Amino acid sequence: MDPLGHPDLVRLGRSLRNRLDDTLDAEQAAARAAARRRQTLRDRLLDSEDRTEQIVLSTADGHLYRGVVEAVGVDHVVVIDGNVERYVAIAHIVAMEGR
Repeated sequence: MDPLGHPDLVRLGRSLRNRLDDTLDAEQAAARAAARRRQTLRDRLLDSEDRTEQIVLSTADGHLYRGVVEAVGVDHVVVIDGNVERYVAIAHIVAMEGR
């Protein structure tokens, strides 16, 4: 009988593989959460620009701006909605929704 083919070792190996997979999943989730905590609004706008994602920005004066992020500057973002190009100061953004 092959000692490595023992039924107890097969079960043990399977159990250890499952634990390792669970541990790796938890570590990856923790790394993603840590990255989101460190991400600034400008970083998020840059991600939206890369993905050509539809966004909605709420500003301190109550206005909503919808569109696609065309460009992100040091202190502003350019949002395009159809043919209208809007420059919004990042300091005035109070909320952002990506779609």
